[in-house]
Amino acid sequence: MASCLRRYGRRLSVSICEKRELSTACEGKVIQQQQQQQQQQTAKLLNLCSAINQALHLALETDPRSYVFGEDVSFGGVFRCTTGLTERFGKNRVFNTPLCEQGIVGFGIGLAAMGNRAIAEIQFADYIYPAFDQIVNEAAKFRYRSGNQYDCGGLTIRAPYGAVGHGGHYHSQSPEAFFCHVPGIKVVIPRSPQQAKGLLLSCIRDPNPVVFFEPKWLYRLAVEEVPEHDYMLPLSEAEVIREGSDITLVGWGAQLSIMEQACTDAEKDGISCELIDLKTLIPWDKETVETSVRKTGRLLISHEAPVTGGFGAEISASIVERCFLRLEAPVARVCGLDTPFPLVFEPFYMPTKNKILDAIKSTVNY
Repeated sequence: MASCLRRYGRRLSVSICEKRELSTACEGKVIQQQQQQQQQQTAKLLNLCSAINQALHLALETDPRSYVFGEDVSFGGVFRCTTGLTERFGKNRVFNTPLCEQGIVGFGIGLAAMGNRAIAEIQFADYIYPAFDQIVNEAAKFRYRSGNQYDCGGLTIRAPYGAVGHGGHYHSQSPEAFFCHVPGIKVVIPRSPQQAKGLLLSCIRDPNPVVFFEPKWLYRLAVEEVPEHDYMLPLSEAEVIREGSDITLVGWGAQLSIMEQACTDAEKDGISCELIDLKTLIPWDKETVETSVRKTGRLLISHEAPVTGGFGAEISASIVERCFLRLEAPVARVCGLDTPFPLVFEPFYMPTKNKILDAIKSTVNY
């Protein structure tokens, strides 16, 4: 699994380093190659937790108006993603808060409304619900209700989500679909360390409030080369990380590694799978998914959240509207079950590789 994560996570990042004006296309190509070589030389093997930490260091270093706060962040947090920030940037910019998610986000909204970069941490995504009113009724509507005179676009809310192998029903949930129903915020989920660093920096610097879910299963498991320089990856742009011709698979976050394994096994049976990482759920890249489905004629969506009302249903409905006459089979969804997240029965709840592989075969043979 780790080798799979390393392989599909290596994608070209968008550098924000100093750019030079080019007199010819040839010079541009040479300089681009030199920059890529330099970036590869400065890349370092990092897990996802360390990549997040590196992004937070860069955010605080490059913008004196940025602040990191949340429960236990001053000593590194429960997952150690904020290690070293207090020692380097001081307690005035990296500090603990009371155990009150509503207060954390409410404070972040006010801080961002005053022109600052507020990076709030919710210790587990399962505990984001007390802050739901602040996110939905305040942060998401701040700009709209003021007629664009005011905004809290500098707010980024980090939250570890998803299964972890032993978390049970209070430390394993995937609540992304709740926030995808809310105009005015963005929802972003990375799949790997390199993606996590670039996407988090983009979220922090985006002029809109963002909920950034981090797959905690991958904090230590996912390891790959991550450029040490400051770079950002574009939001709302899906990525085709595996090309194919028989069926399109769409997912995000930790589920991508499971889907990659299913694609590899399906290839042994002669089925060519195209795998897409959505990355940004709202607003999501419909065009990339539509283009792929028009080519393959089939679509499978997989996520950890329960199947009913999950974001996969929105993708399915949109693609059926756009590609109805091109579809060769019903859209398939391989998701979590419609139950509270179990503890000892977690393996039965999860959308595993074998479940996805069975769905691939049944869809292709429909």
